[in-house]
Amino acid sequence: MSGWLLNIPIQATCSPEDAQMYAQWTKEGDWDLLPSERAWSDRQSLLEERGYILRQRYRTGWRPSWLGHNRDPFSCEDSIISRHDHVIDATRRKDNLLVSIKVVKDASNEVKIARLVSSPQVVRNPANHCVSVLDILPDPVFPDKALMVMPYLRPFNDPPFNAIGEAVEFVKQTLEVKQQYQCRNRDCAAANIMMDGRPLYPQGHHPVEINRTPDFLHEAPHLSRLDHPVKYYFIDFGISSVFGERDPPYVLGTKGRDKDPPELSDHTPYNPFMLDIYILGHVYQEEFIDKYSGLEFLEPLVTAMMHIQPERRPTAEDAILMLHNIISSVDTTLLRWRLRSRSESAPERVVYDTVAVAREGMYHLRRLVR
Repeated sequence: MSGWLLNIPIQATCSPEDAQMYAQWTKEGDWDLLPSERAWSDRQSLLEERGYILRQRYRTGWRPSWLGHNRDPFSCEDSIISRHDHVIDATRRKDNLLVSIKVVKDASNEVKIARLVSSPQVVRNPANHCVSVLDILPDPVFPDKALMVMPYLRPFNDPPFNAIGEAVEFVKQTLEVKQQYQCRNRDCAAANIMMDGRPLYPQGHHPVEINRTPDFLHEAPHLSRLDHPVKYYFIDFGISSVFGERDPPYVLGTKGRDKDPPELSDHTPYNPFMLDIYILGHVYQEEFIDKYSGLEFLEPLVTAMMHIQPERRPTAEDAILMLHNIISSVDTTLLRWRLRSRSESAPERVVYDTVAVAREGMYHLRRLVR
């Protein structure tokens, strides 16, 4: 057996007969690039010239890595397709930074706002939580499009939250950005909130199969947010608005992922600042209060943020103040306690509580030793 195969887990290999079968399937096109992937392959040369390297699958002359080896293609990194037609991952050559590249309309509102929130003054602000744009490149495939390069981010709730303090920190960070700018996202639903997961994954993870190692061979180990804090970011400014200091803050439209806000209308103007507050409150309700017990102290804040009358909702500044007042009344030791899923059974609760107590004992022991 070759040295190359010695480093491959046994479950990623296959018999010579299966290898022959996979080779035939490959010849018949089972792992060919999809039409959207071919567009990225066509962009590969320009991206490489500008210092961005796509995964092996999209490079010129790609030959599937499992051919000629007893490898299961379902365990090979270059068999993994991108899940979004208009977004792909890449690596910036100069520093090996993982980035995301998105196809956007060249003169779109999204590009203008992305540039606005990527100014040095904004990026340096520690309270900034808008994803920054690293580069904007011409699209060699579609002349009316551009390629917007951003830091790679992963969903904010993967891996799941484990401690009460982690949930509180998420609420704090996502409210921070809403008091900073005259730019309203209008689509700050859960799907448009991401995180820089690098503190949790010091060994990295695969950019598509995000719970696997970069080579796709193993499950990616991760650390806890409680001891390795992360930063959360808002993405996707496609329907965002920017207001000058004297502009009336009113918009029209019903676009957006969250259809629950009562004021959404194509005919009656509404305040997007108050809309953002409602949508964030809805995120906190669905992602935390509905899922976990022990977060009841956040309910007054969420209830206020989701008031049916927009003018009676707190501003972002008032919501931050409410949160700080709530936190100041909570025992700080509670913040390290685990989040209890509302769906867990009594026996599960006993086991998980025991593990949590042991974890906290080790944490305090390490602090004492230090």
